Amino acid sequence: MSDSGAPAPRTPELAGQTVVVIGGSAGIGLETARRARAEGADVVLTGRDQARLERAAADVGARETAAFDATDTAALAAFFAELPDPVDHVLITAGGPHYGPLLEMGAEELRDALSAHMVVGLEVARHVAGRLRPGGTLLLMSGTGAKRVGHGLGIASATTAAMPPFTAALALELAPVRVNLIAAGFVDTPLSATLLGDRLDERRAELRDTLPIGRVVGPQDVAALAVHLMTNTALTGATYDIDGGQQFVW
Repeated sequence: MSDSGAPAPRTPELAGQTVVVIGGSAGIGLETARRARAEGADVVLTGRDQARLERAAADVGARETAAFDATDTAALAAFFAELPDPVDHVLITAGGPHYGPLLEMGAEELRDALSAHMVVGLEVARHVAGRLRPGGTLLLMSGTGAKRVGHGLGIASATTAAMPPFTAALALELAPVRVNLIAAGFVDTPLSATLLGDRLDERRAELRDTLPIGRVVGPQDVAALAVHLMTNTALTGATYDIDGGQQFVW
């Protein structure tokens, strides 16, 4: 408290830090960038669509952008080679789950589906090793929807199970940089709208009726968790579920 009795101004938790969002032009990535900016960070956004990326950057006041496909290892390497130091936190939201019957998947499709998130995560880890400040964060994304094996989920259950130990192993190798995994359930984003089409409102209503929290999880909820994981320096090697209790009310 100051002498006047007014509370002291709150210092933004990410002031002077740089947050890179791989897949930051919409949804969870964009909301995380917005929240990081509100906490004083400079943000760098990447995405595949240049026009959408520019709109996102203007929306949140990003320091810079880079348009490329995160699965293109050469483009990813070039981006990090040109990125000025220092970097404090990196969030990867690019990519999504692969669903469908296993017996209908070709060998190459199976390899891609099984390894996509881990390959991108590993490539980013290689490039940030030695560049992220000690105590900084690499944040990976996964889900809770495929924790139980079921018809139609296919390889998604296997990749969901593989991500937590992968994250923990990276945390040991990158230390003192911290590595954590955000596992989200249904999140009301443009990607969800694209996947569900005219079933989106039905899905929203179903979740409002069944989730213990009584509402649908939004990208702002995941962004709040992401920024907390950036600022709480005691957290590493762990998986944080954020699905409103979806996995318990199948």
